[in-house]
Amino acid sequence: MFRPLKPYQIVVDVVVAGLFALMALPYELVTSSAAAFGTVSATFLVLSMAIALALRRASPALALGVAWAGAILQMGFLRTPGFADIAIFAVLYATAAYGSRRVFWAGLASSILGAVVITVYVFGLLPGVNILSWSNLPTAVALLIAAAFGLGLWWTLGALVRTGIRARENRQAQRAAEAETAAEQERVRIARDMHDVVAHSLAVVIAQADGARYAAAADPQAATTALATISTTARSALADVRLLLTQLRHSQGEGPQPTIADLEELYAQVRSAGVDLRVDVDPVSPGSPPAAIQLAVYRILQEALTNALRHGAGGAVTVKLAWHPDRVTILVDNPAGDAPATDEPARGHGLIGMRERALLAGGTLDAGRENGAFVVRASLPIGGAA
Repeated sequence: MFRPLKPYQIVVDVVVAGLFALMALPYELVTSSAAAFGTVSATFLVLSMAIALALRRASPALALGVAWAGAILQMGFLRTPGFADIAIFAVLYATAAYGSRRVFWAGLASSILGAVVITVYVFGLLPGVNILSWSNLPTAVALLIAAAFGLGLWWTLGALVRTGIRARENRQAQRAAEAETAAEQERVRIARDMHDVVAHSLAVVIAQADGARYAAAADPQAATTALATISTTARSALADVRLLLTQLRHSQGEGPQPTIADLEELYAQVRSAGVDLRVDVDPVSPGSPPAAIQLAVYRILQEALTNALRHGAGGAVTVKLAWHPDRVTILVDNPAGDAPATDEPARGHGLIGMRERALLAGGTLDAGRENGAFVVRASLPIGGAA
């Protein structure tokens, strides 16, 4: 029933209600000579209207009820409309601006019913006035119209404020949803990068560790070289993971990302793991492709070579990279091993991640078995072709 208000709002409403009571009470006491129980009725009337004024924002429904109680009290003591009735306008405004749906419509009904009640009371119940008199009828109609206009105007102002409040809340909710969507997309991107970095680096480390273990006795120098490769790969992976975690914690920019200039280092890591890697780049890149395309090419090749290292049958792995004016094509061919067949659903995040990167870049990617080999084909548009 009560709306949450800030402390200063509560203080303002109480102070305003107190000042209103201090101004209204003297006026009502002066005009109470003709009313029954003049001083008592004036005090209760001002008190009820001041309470309604203080509650108008905290509980519009309760404020409306108290205002109606004050109006009924006023009519019961046959008091003429006076200064205290000004609080009714503020209460009607609050019902439209801050009330629930029911209170909103109750405020509108009160505006219409209140105008009728005021007219009937002034011209039918107060002593010396007869609404049935033809001479008083035009005045009664004018009062009805004026009362309906005045009460309805304040209710309408509250409805306009309500619309503005709802529009602001909708904008805030939309911004929050957009921010959440952007954050979710960023988390997905970081998770995909984390998978690429960790999966590739661990595959190289495992292959080098196995090679070092077998070569330790026969070729200590090979074991030392393998351990050095493990150390370099692990340090590089750790730096990439720290960068990604920093982005995740602080929502900072993407930072430096791999480019096609880093492909040679990637090829070297794969070759150092004992893979017979054959790379053919024809035609070569005519210039500097867009950064997003370079990142996509790097990540797709990284994941494809990681899969070849982890699931391949141990034969030669072929990489064909062709930079055309409007697109770049990627082909990675390796003996199938235990890679998923063409008609099997993709397992894990590797193939899904590659397809997502290709789609985000505006291209396509297909992966599956072909003639005993596992083949990854991708085509990414460059420039206007995207």
